[in-house]
Amino acid sequence: MTFHHEIPVRYGEVDHQGVVFNAHYLAYVDDCVDRWLRSIDAHFERFGWDIMVKKVSIEWQGSAGIGDVLVLTPHVSRWGTTSFDVTVTGSVGERQVFEAVVVYVGVKTATTQPAPVPESVRAALSA
Repeated sequence: MTFHHEIPVRYGEVDHQGVVFNAHYLAYVDDCVDRWLRSIDAHFERFGWDIMVKKVSIEWQGSAGIGDVLVLTPHVSRWGTTSFDVTVTGSVGERQVFEAVVVYVGVKTATTQPAPVPESVRAALSA
């Protein structure tokens, strides 16, 4: 089942040009992925496993402004042994606004030591 997360653009998130200030897109992506993971009841901690962001790239195809509702859609676009990429697309209606690719690294809980992705997490995120 495809997950979608809606974010209404608020006045305080736009710049003097009337469009969303670029740094807010990263917060939108983070909120989307967090809600997606919660929706599938991932419970990483029961595996002694967590994720950290290693890298993010964002490419804009347009902009969003006050009153627009951004619809964000995440999916895993690459699997590694201890890492995976999540691609998040953001659109207003039929118009694509941006695409972000977040590289996450799996780590042992409360550390920065890399750890393999548990098979049950991989299965849940691939569904």
